[in-house]
Amino acid sequence: MTEATQNIVVEAKGLTKIFKDFWGRPKARAVNGIDFQIRQGQVFGFLGPNGSGKSTTIKMILGLLYPTRGSLTVFGKEPQNVDIKSRIGYLPEETYLYKYLTAFETLDFFGALFGQEPSVRQERSRQLLEMVGLAHAYNRPVGEFSKGMARRIGLAQALVNDPDLVILDEPTSGLDPIGCREVKDIIRILASRGKTIILCSHLLADVQDVCDDMIVLYGGKIRASGELKEILREEDKTRVVCPTLSEQTVAELRQWLAAKGVQNVDSIAVDHPVKNLEDFFLDVVKQAREQSLDTSGAHGGGEIPDYLADPNNNAVLDQLRRREPTAEQKQEAPKEEKPAVNQDLLNKLTQEPKAAPKPQTDEEKSKEAELQEANKKANDFLAGKFSKK
Repeated sequence: MTEATQNIVVEAKGLTKIFKDFWGRPKARAVNGIDFQIRQGQVFGFLGPNGSGKSTTIKMILGLLYPTRGSLTVFGKEPQNVDIKSRIGYLPEETYLYKYLTAFETLDFFGALFGQEPSVRQERSRQLLEMVGLAHAYNRPVGEFSKGMARRIGLAQALVNDPDLVILDEPTSGLDPIGCREVKDIIRILASRGKTIILCSHLLADVQDVCDDMIVLYGGKIRASGELKEILREEDKTRVVCPTLSEQTVAELRQWLAAKGVQNVDSIAVDHPVKNLEDFFLDVVKQAREQSLDTSGAHGGGEIPDYLADPNNNAVLDQLRRREPTAEQKQEAPKEEKPAVNQDLLNKLTQEPKAAPKPQTDEEKSKEAELQEANKKANDFLAGKFSKK
């Protein structure tokens, strides 16, 4: 077996799924003879309109549906093989959770299904809740969660077993822009660790931000596939980004291009770049956090759990873990260290001096002499009595 074959996580050849009616007659051809390969460390996107066969393909990868024709392997085995289930994490399109369990109990339950020790389950549950920004709601029943919060806890349960293959079906559905950015950051970190990610989403911007390869399905067939950067590149155009130019400079530039033989100079677009709306929104929220404004919703995600982090690639992780200081922290002056205090010396210096003893009167001296004489006689008596024995 070659190295290229060993790195293949999912492989489909002529994969077909036909749904039949009660009488066994073909009713719908959901997937129609598709071929694709997904390799280790790839972020692979499934795109297509509703009813194009995306969810059906994912369910066959999970072993929930049997192919009608063709072959499909996951980690070199059939999807129904039980041994590979512990290596897969899945976030379905709709988050189905036990609404009477708390967030912590939910993750502990799924960890127990994978046979994890109680101490491991507790530590991972705590880390995952911190990662998805739900540490403050660990004791709330998930039935009280909003859709966005339910998606966050769903993502956490998909990672509780440290899977090698993570399948995310509409992971950013119902999430605010902060949650969307955090999900994409998590996907990048998992891919940097060699994890394989299958992303199924209708939000094309999310797919463009994180995916390496993709396929576009329509009518159960693959209509386009390949590396994302190659597919989206426009070879017949060139873009130059530079600082702001004056109108005179732009006019001279057009004349220079015309002299170089560029046709349709008037069609050349010269304008100012537009900031990404997601980046603008995150900047606004960041400023609000620096002003210590409170919110009862989901908080920003925390650090990535150690078991999901790549110990050999800390640069990306450190960048995602970095937290900007708040305004109060920036204005707060550094505290001077207090010198060490010698407590024994301090006690001696603060201790009150002992009062000088008062002189004894003649009566007190007489009583003390009588007491000493009585003690002497008692000692002599006892010594003589026991010596006779």
